[in-house]
Amino acid sequence: MPHRIAVVVLDRFAPLDLGVPGQVFGATYNASGEKLYEVVTCSEGRAPVRCSAGYTVLPDHDLDVLDTADTVVVTGVHGGSVMEDGTISATLRAALQNRPRVMSICTGSFVLAAAGLLDGRPATTHWRDAARFARLFPEVRLDPDVLFVDDGDVLTSAGVAAGLDLCLHVIRRDHGSEVANRTARRCVMPPWREGGQAQYVDRPLPQDNGGGTAATREWMLTRLDAPLDLNALAGHARMSVRTFTRRFREETGMSPARWLTRQRVQHARRLLETTDLGVEEVARQAGFGTAVSLRQHLHAAVGVPPLAYRRTFRGV
Repeated sequence: MPHRIAVVVLDRFAPLDLGVPGQVFGATYNASGEKLYEVVTCSEGRAPVRCSAGYTVLPDHDLDVLDTADTVVVTGVHGGSVMEDGTISATLRAALQNRPRVMSICTGSFVLAAAGLLDGRPATTHWRDAARFARLFPEVRLDPDVLFVDDGDVLTSAGVAAGLDLCLHVIRRDHGSEVANRTARRCVMPPWREGGQAQYVDRPLPQDNGGGTAATREWMLTRLDAPLDLNALAGHARMSVRTFTRRFREETGMSPARWLTRQRVQHARRLLETTDLGVEEVARQAGFGTAVSLRQHLHAAVGVPPLAYRRTFRGV
């Protein structure tokens, strides 16, 4: 008998999140051609639910179907009380309790957290909503850099397409790599994606607040390819090393060395995304000196080496 997956949909749901479980699990067969999963969809009171793209769906089931499910999947939402103040209805909270396995896609993790299912456990969500999640649910061990988190009976995924990664991971866990790889081919997607969502996070430069080190930060950005030691930086700011280091940390929240490394990584990412420069030249222009150093720093920042990062964004 196929493993039954029940997808819970809330009002203002994310449309791709609703389609992913049915598409991926629905494309999973054993070697004899038998379907391994059955996917059903439900809402509270079997009420129509409207998505953020401007249309409404009517699920076939209400929350009672969760009693027959082997796995429950909660889709992401783009608004509502769970995103505003971290609350869900008592009915939904009760319905999510004591299930064999529960998963969330994107901001569906807010729903799991609001139900108390993530307290003291590791989880992830869309990087854009990570700060809000951490504020609403401080008891959850949030990791905003990964594509998904498998904590046994509770699994969470990052934004949008990371739901695909999580579904394939579950198939691999349930039935092995051969079945998961076959499903990936059916869905025309990679069986495994390198790195985490950190590679997609847009980290703008700190705002220039007119502080004592602002001019030196601007100067640093024009010299990323040059050696920049603390004495040179403090000299440019006309401060002692101790005063400069203290003021820099007050204004940016980090040490000069860490801030400089972050800007160099950002510059290297832009070069990899927008130019055909070789890795050695990217490393030189970004101030890392060697390809080995660039690989180490890029992997630490986004989880992938330079060529894999370039393929992600340019397909070359």
